[in-house]
Order: sequence, then structure tokens, then C-alpha cells
Amino acid sequence: MTEDLLLVPRYGTASLADLLPSVLTCLGAPGDTDRLGLALDVDRVCVLLVDGLGAQALAAESAVAPFLSGLPEATLDAGFPSTTATSLTTLGTGLPSGQHGIVGYSMRLPGEDRLFNSLRWRLIGAGPKVDALSVLPPERIQPHRTIFERATDAGIAALQVAPSYQDGSGLTMAGWRGGEFRTAYSVGDLIDGVLTALTSASKTLVYTYHSELDTTGHVRGPASRAWQFELANVDRIAAEIAARLPARSALIVTADHGMVELVERIDFDTHPYLSENVTALGGEPRARHVYTDDGAAVADTWRGVLGNGFLVRTREEAIEAGWFGPALTRDAVARIGDLVVIARGDGGVVRSGAEPLQSLMIGHHGSLTAAELRVPLRIHRA
Repeated sequence: MTEDLLLVPRYGTASLADLLPSVLTCLGAPGDTDRLGLALDVDRVCVLLVDGLGAQALAAESAVAPFLSGLPEATLDAGFPSTTATSLTTLGTGLPSGQHGIVGYSMRLPGEDRLFNSLRWRLIGAGPKVDALSVLPPERIQPHRTIFERATDAGIAALQVAPSYQDGSGLTMAGWRGGEFRTAYSVGDLIDGVLTALTSASKTLVYTYHSELDTTGHVRGPASRAWQFELANVDRIAAEIAARLPARSALIVTADHGMVELVERIDFDTHPYLSENVTALGGEPRARHVYTDDGAAVADTWRGVLGNGFLVRTREEAIEAGWFGPALTRDAVARIGDLVVIARGDGGVVRSGAEPLQSLMIGHHGSLTAAELRVPLRIHRA
């Protein structure tokens, strides 16, 4: 395995951050350009985000997803790290993680003695129970204007159709504030909710989210028969929405990341050397933020233990390489680990004690391999 197997996200030309600014431009909103060259002559757009659907996996299972596979093939890069909390915020703000500041699944916030889980919006580890929505308000953690706020200002109705746990959650408020929320209680209700939302105004932007493919990939693996069956369900959802789109509408299907099956597990919690001079370990198995007392010593140790299956970079090296985007805010820089460690192949740094469920999962993501980073961009116009 070599470093050239890793990609740098195509920020500004073909990344998830470029999708909704391009859509807003097509819907007539001022202030940006159609970065992706979508050239959509429509009044209504629905973006269906399929959690965990990598472009490579879709291409490999084209027979399972005939509707999606029959649409013109294009791809986007999720961004780094290729993980749900980061990617959903990237999509919702039109910004790379180096600007919106959600730089990982878990990360250190200056002034906090515990790591912050951005997906669950809570502090993790030993300590008093706190209301993170109050102590760490989403508008402070992610202060930039969202795509929904920009759409509303331009007279475009902005609506989210998603599971109830996302209504008012910290992550939703960070990346998608400014629009209307409609709960989807089932797959059928999601489809109906999307179609209803699309006709709620003369100009509409609808975002909807489907999670079961990602869950299946984590638990059963992204090459499992269960994953194939779930992909078939995703294909049917997209086909049902597409068949009923109102005139001058478009359905855009994309994802937040792909997934790989973890084979090599290196356990931080039981290894005799990995924890030396490490004050906190954030991120996830394939993309770790390593916070240290002595970055140089830890880097040497980790390189020696992990070998060629992983890439160990300092914060400055990761930023210089463009992983987090072309420009970073001071807040984002402060949240990145002293070291950033990513997997090149099929391994991960797990924590059997602190993260037992995650450590047992089969499917994982977060790194910069094509299987994780590259996501589909499929468009159907009515």
C-alpha cells in the first residue's frame, strides 16, 4: 500500500461542498455560481442524501440499483474526514470542514476537558452530565450561514424531510437551520413528505435523508447480501420519487461517504505504546485526531507501530496537503489533532474499552481512499 492510493478532495470543482451552492444558483439565488455546471432549468429540487453510499460500491452493484445506475454517471468528493457529521454539515453550509469547523466525528474544543461528539452533539468521557445544546450552542460551534438560510432569504422555500431524532438536534441546527422540518416516520412517509414539500411553493429546495444503508454496512459489511438488499430499497425510493416529481423539478441523489470493510484492527486501549504522551484520541478508526503532549515523539511511535498501512501527519502537514479545504478558520485549526492519522488500506485504530460497539463494526469510513471519499451524483429531471 502506498500514499498514492489516497485522494485529496476536489474542493471548489467537484466536492459535496459545491453541490447546494450550485443548486441555489440554478434556482435563481444570488451570491454564488453553478460550480458543478449543473445547468438545471427547474423550479424545484430535492436532494436525497443516502448515508453510506459510495460511488465505487454503486458502480459495482449496478444490477441491484437499476434506476440509479441508469442515470448519467458523475461523482463528488465527500471531503475530509469522510464521515456523516462532517459531510452533512458540508452539504448544509456549502463549506469544507476547515471552514465550518466540524472536523471529525469527535474532536477537542478549546476550553473543554472532554472530547465533543459532533454527531451526537454531546461531551464524551467521564464528567458531569451537561446539556450540550445550551453549553455548546450549534450557532457558536458552526457560525456560518447555512444553505437553507440563504435559500429563505432568496424567496426559496427550504424544507428538510428526515427522521424525528434530527428535528432540533445539534447537528441539524449547525448545518441546516433556517428551513422547515417535516418528520418522516417511515419510507413511505419520506416519499410522501418529499413530494408534498416540493409543491409547497413556486420555488423549493428539499433535503431528505436515508440512513439504513449506512447502518447495514456498519453491522453486516458493505459487501454483504444484506447491504445489497438495502441498496435495492434505496433504488426503489429514488425511483418512486422520480416517477412522481412535479413539472420543472429535479431529484439529485448523493451521499456523505462510502465504506470499507475493516480487516486489521489495532487497539489503542490495549496496545502498550500507542497511548504514551497521548492526552486524547478523537475521530474514528480510519481517521484519528491524536492530541498529544509531545507530537514528535508520538508521531515516531505511531509510525513505527502502524507501519505502511497508515499515514501519520502533523496538523500543519494535513492542512498544507489540503485535506480540510483551501482555507481554514482559527476555530477549525484549534480543533484538529496535533497529529492526524488515516488508514491507507483495510485497517483502523479501534478502542475496545472506550468505543466497544464501534470497535466491533465491520464497515467503517473516514479516510481518503476512493471507496470512502468518492460519492455518487445522480440527477433525474422531470
